[in-house]
Amino acid sequence: MDWRSTKKGFENYLKLERSLSANSVEAYMRDVDKLHQFADSTSGKAPNEITSEDIQLFLGWINELGMLPPSQARVLSGLKGFYKYLIIENLSKIDPTALIESPRLTRKLPDTLSIDDINKLIAAIDLSTPEGMRNKAMLEVLYGCGLRVSELTDLKISNLYLDIEFIKVMGKGNKERLVPIGSEAIKLLRIYLTEIRVHLKIKPNHQDFVFLNRRGAPLSRVMVFLIIKQLAEKIGLNKNISPHTFRHSFATHLIEGGADLRAVQEMLGHESITTTEIYTHLDTDYLRQTIIQYHPRS
Repeated sequence: MDWRSTKKGFENYLKLERSLSANSVEAYMRDVDKLHQFADSTSGKAPNEITSEDIQLFLGWINELGMLPPSQARVLSGLKGFYKYLIIENLSKIDPTALIESPRLTRKLPDTLSIDDINKLIAAIDLSTPEGMRNKAMLEVLYGCGLRVSELTDLKISNLYLDIEFIKVMGKGNKERLVPIGSEAIKLLRIYLTEIRVHLKIKPNHQDFVFLNRRGAPLSRVMVFLIIKQLAEKIGLNKNISPHTFRHSFATHLIEGGADLRAVQEMLGHESITTTEIYTHLDTDYLRQTIIQYHPRS
């Protein structure tokens, strides 16, 4: 058994049998590539010859390279998927990752934007340019629907149901979900689609994408990051923010406003409610006011 053919088979399995998105497949393959690199530089073992001791040494190796525990845990998860595939295909009899525990993780809460922060960011957009109108509509949709950045860049016109105030989103694992969209986001989307986007020369096969760059191709995730970073610098916002910060803020603001956790789980597209619970942190002022208002001894 050689690494090249085994990795190719695993990639096809992820695409065809598990129907994972291109981003997920790429992440799995990067994890296996790291183990392949380690094996070539140390023991020279084939995939089915790797032992639990080799996996432990590999984890020590990536730790020495400076990889943080959350990234180590993700790599180990990818390798567990790889060896599960080898056993399903009878390419290996032993799973060397089976008894390996993931590094202990602390659940770090990302920065949250206040509603005032979000208003300031959107207000800082230069609306004198076509890109400015696009960016305003884009950020309203990103925050108003709590989307992942990949869900935003992949959003299709054919999946906009603005008359009934919903959009259809393709989430992780190619799972579709319907997400409500507010009136402000709808208004800006319609302005962008009818007054800005119609003047672009759209590249072939990209006609259905909502958010396009000036060359008529879909916006990249990196471009969305840059747009947000530049706006933060413009208003002097001293927070490390990203597109995900808008998603986190969306969920936090809903829950602080009294939204049901299950409803937020559905809107975010989380399989497990435990994933949604990370968004339920409440700042100390909110907790203090709640106790003062509702505790019988306050």
